[in-house]
Amino acid sequence: MFINIFRNIRLFSFARKEPFLSFYQILGFYPKKIAYYELAVRHRSASITTENGFLLSNERLEFLGDAVLNSVITDILYHRYENEYEGFLTNMRSRLVKRDTLNQLAVQIGLDKLMLTSKQVVSNTNKNIYGNALEALMGAVYLDFGYKRCKSFVTKILIQKHIDLDKVAFADVNFKSKIIELSQKYHLSIEFELAEEQLLTNNQHNFRTNLLISGKHVSEGNGISKKESHQDAAFNALKLIEANPNFIPDIQFTEGTNLFENK
Repeated sequence: MFINIFRNIRLFSFARKEPFLSFYQILGFYPKKIAYYELAVRHRSASITTENGFLLSNERLEFLGDAVLNSVITDILYHRYENEYEGFLTNMRSRLVKRDTLNQLAVQIGLDKLMLTSKQVVSNTNKNIYGNALEALMGAVYLDFGYKRCKSFVTKILIQKHIDLDKVAFADVNFKSKIIELSQKYHLSIEFELAEEQLLTNNQHNFRTNLLISGKHVSEGNGISKKESHQDAAFNALKLIEANPNFIPDIQFTEGTNLFENK
């Protein structure tokens, strides 16, 4: 009991100090052994040399974190998609742990801002250092807290806040084509209406699109291009239609017709 109280007091004293606060903002919890996390963001170009001449960087943690992340993702997918075959699960895992995805996630959670690299490394053209650091961060969490905390971090931070698993599962599906086909089948009009275009701080654009079916606002979507926002809006509409069997009949009824009578 007294050990836990002491530990909580010690962590609270660190709460306003760097780098504990920086990692807390990313992880949602305070590290116990901060050295693991500081090493996780140290690129090999900024290696430090130990007394015996060994170069320290995040590469060993990356090796460990890669295995831990694959295990956690496998665990999550296995329980999330209970009726899917091995091929589906393998493909899903590959999409989630591929380098582009990890690079993007690392930037979204702010890990890129903590990276330690030499001046010769141009991060804009070598974005893999971010994904590698995310794997190293997983290794740090595993050494500091164990598997359960790793799974909690992936579930509550990476997936719930930044990944739509169902969208990843059907990434190759053209949702816009599917919603258009559905509207044509039941003779409903469909319109993608640009609601907003924003210029974000990272110089990227964000497009927000409203999807209207027979003049009724059904869903909205976001994306870095109009095409991507259309896909997102269509995906959200299809989820809504799938969840509500009366969705299309209700729209038809508001138009004064019910084409289901002849089906």
